[in-house]
Amino acid sequence: MKRIVVTGGAGFIGSNYVRYALKTYPDLHIVNVDKLTYAGNLDNLKGVDDKRHTFVKADIADAAAMEKAMEGCDAIVNFAADSHVDRSIMEASDFIATNVKGVHNILEAAKKLGTKRILLVSTDEVYGSIDKGSFKETDPANPRNPYSASKAGGELLGMSYFHTFNLPVIITRGSNTYGPFQYPEKVLPLFVTNAIDNEQVPLYGDGKNVRDWLFVEDHARGIDHALRHGQPGNIYNIAGENERENVVLTHRILKEVGRGLDLIKPVKDRPGHDRRYSIDSSKLKALGWEPLMNWDEGIALTVKWYQENEWWWRPIKNGSFKEYYKRQYEDREKA
Repeated sequence: MKRIVVTGGAGFIGSNYVRYALKTYPDLHIVNVDKLTYAGNLDNLKGVDDKRHTFVKADIADAAAMEKAMEGCDAIVNFAADSHVDRSIMEASDFIATNVKGVHNILEAAKKLGTKRILLVSTDEVYGSIDKGSFKETDPANPRNPYSASKAGGELLGMSYFHTFNLPVIITRGSNTYGPFQYPEKVLPLFVTNAIDNEQVPLYGDGKNVRDWLFVEDHARGIDHALRHGQPGNIYNIAGENERENVVLTHRILKEVGRGLDLIKPVKDRPGHDRRYSIDSSKLKALGWEPLMNWDEGIALTVKWYQENEWWWRPIKNGSFKEYYKRQYEDREKA
């Protein structure tokens, strides 16, 4: 592959994938398509080699723009998504437009242009909650919030194009991802930056919800491995193998920042909050991928990055984010 399209490449996982791919493949050129919504940020791409990276401001919901961007490209990796569960509960229409209609536009353009690989980046949340064990790719989807339902819809559309039109579609489902450049509405960067400012951290419910934490470069490597070695028509789980209760994550963050547990503010739980996510990555591991970052090192590295890069996150938290934060957390009392 010499030229690929990356949608959502100014977002968190997308920008980290761009950096990883350009570093790993010296002959690769990336066409980066991003609408630059609130979570898209060109600062995420500072220092990227402009000679091998072309940025296109466009919306994947714009069919003509997507077809134009994809011309002459060997593959497309779709990171573009509205991805925050809390926002999907507030208002779901943008999630349908991007995560379903946008995927449809990509598939139609790929069909017309003969794109050799289409990788749709999805989430472990499509499986729903699991009490024991771990989900495998053959388990049915059971999304329980508008965000995960929209991602499952995009997946189903992708697989229908594989079966109907023989389009070379591959899907990855990653677990909770963390690391540098993550927009601070998500729990880990929110808690880290709040703790840096000695502000309370709003912990949902009893804090016993379990998530599997995957370092962002491990996720980028997994996506790239599936793109290059996976088989069309297949789904590949990408797990971090670091399951932690949210309260344990919170304690670890506060310890790393050097703050006390008194900053924890229990708040009313999210509606439909899945209790535990867990996925099995054996299928991708059989192709040669595995997570490399251990939990303690990953958390320490991430906290340090936010401590050393206030120039990146402080303007975000001083902008429109304040309105969202007030709407989401202010006056939210514990159930």
